[in-house]
Amino acid sequence: MTKAIEKLTTLFEENRNDENAVPMKKYMKDHFPFLGIKSPLRKELEKQFFKETEIIKMPFDKDFVKGLWDRDEREYHYTAITYIGKFIKKLPKDVVPFFEELITTKSWWDSVDSIAPLVGELARKYPEIIEETIDGWAVDDNFWLRRSAILFQLKYKQQTNEDLLYDYIGKNADSKEFFIQKAIGWALREYSKTNPVSVKAFIEGNRLAPLSVREGSKYVS
Repeated sequence: MTKAIEKLTTLFEENRNDENAVPMKKYMKDHFPFLGIKSPLRKELEKQFFKETEIIKMPFDKDFVKGLWDRDEREYHYTAITYIGKFIKKLPKDVVPFFEELITTKSWWDSVDSIAPLVGELARKYPEIIEETIDGWAVDDNFWLRRSAILFQLKYKQQTNEDLLYDYIGKNADSKEFFIQKAIGWALREYSKTNPVSVKAFIEGNRLAPLSVREGSKYVS
């Protein structure tokens, strides 16, 4: 996969935009450098890359993901996540520790919030990973894992395990961490689109941070 990474690097470098890179880095609080390739163009370049290399027709390669994750510029991390998404329906459950490594490495909301739904897709196929792993994430010292646990059902809609969602939120309701309070609000807001009555009752019956309440109440009358 070294040649594939070299090819992607060449493609990205040809489209580097240093002018764009400055505000993109600033938007991410200067945590990561950027090549300055905005999302629409990056997605087009990814399509070109996947078509030309045909790597998505090959077996899933963790080393390819790691190789991209080791790069400094954030666009490589985004492409790594896109690559994982191409395989998500075929991946075995033993990939979960690898996902945990990605969540806890070079962590920020943009990567974590993209990986959490992929964990959710795995959990649909292998529900046992909830008890085996995600339950532990919900109370982990690493708040990015806690955020991932709160958000992994974000796209479940009617399939949301309400008791589990509320349990994870309850275990994190007293957190002072902004990204946890925000995740709680986001999860509640999304679930309120499916079950507003339940979410309203939960918000009214529990002590949550003002940010969580504000975010979670957006669609609750």
